[in-house]
Amino acid sequence: MLPLSDINPTRRTPILTYILIAINVVVFLIQLSYSPRQLQLTFLNQAIVPLEMTRIGWFAPESLLDIIRAMFFHGGWLHIGSNMLYLWIFGDNIEDRFGRVLYLLLYFLSGFAAAYLQIIIDPQSPIPMVGASGSIAGVLGAYLVLFPGVRVRGLLILGIFTRIAEFPAALVLGFWFVTQLFSGFGSLGAASATGGVAFFAHIGGFVAGVITALLLAWAVPQPPIPQRYDMLYERYGRNR
Repeated sequence: MLPLSDINPTRRTPILTYILIAINVVVFLIQLSYSPRQLQLTFLNQAIVPLEMTRIGWFAPESLLDIIRAMFFHGGWLHIGSNMLYLWIFGDNIEDRFGRVLYLLLYFLSGFAAAYLQIIIDPQSPIPMVGASGSIAGVLGAYLVLFPGVRVRGLLILGIFTRIAEFPAALVLGFWFVTQLFSGFGSLGAASATGGVAFFAHIGGFVAGVITALLLAWAVPQPPIPQRYDMLYERYGRNR
């Protein structure tokens, strides 16, 4: 299922989510102006290279900067398109729930957890790791904790047939995480040779998002239940 929207209103405009999306898009547009060789050198010198980080130290200043920079690079149109779609759908409610400071904390903690787990799995890989996927996986994990019953509307693809359907967030995001687990363990031993998707970064980010959301849930109270129901009904009426 490809998520398209959620029926989950917010109390305030998700400015930080919009800013994160804008930064990612601007960086990607700058990447498009690079030649393939320039882009490869940029990824090698400014993104996460597990072999290099293992050599200089995971917490060396340059390693920490590489992780942050890598969160805003992307490997292609599909990579950035899918990441920004998920951030657009699910990020606004996490920002609304926790506030901008705690939301940003969760976002970057998840990104660091994603990077470190992938490095633990494949510390000798010379292949650069780029993308906001780990941070956004953390947003998905937090959403699963906070809004498991919210309906997510998406495109259900069954072979050559497609249809618009709605499912609980717990089912949509739970299925996404299970596919990452299977793909991650299925890819063990192949990453160093072929590159590809850093599935364990997704797993690490998601788990970090779950844990961080559980620890932070007390910090910002949910809207009163009657108010939340009114908001849900209003949003559902506009989107039908």
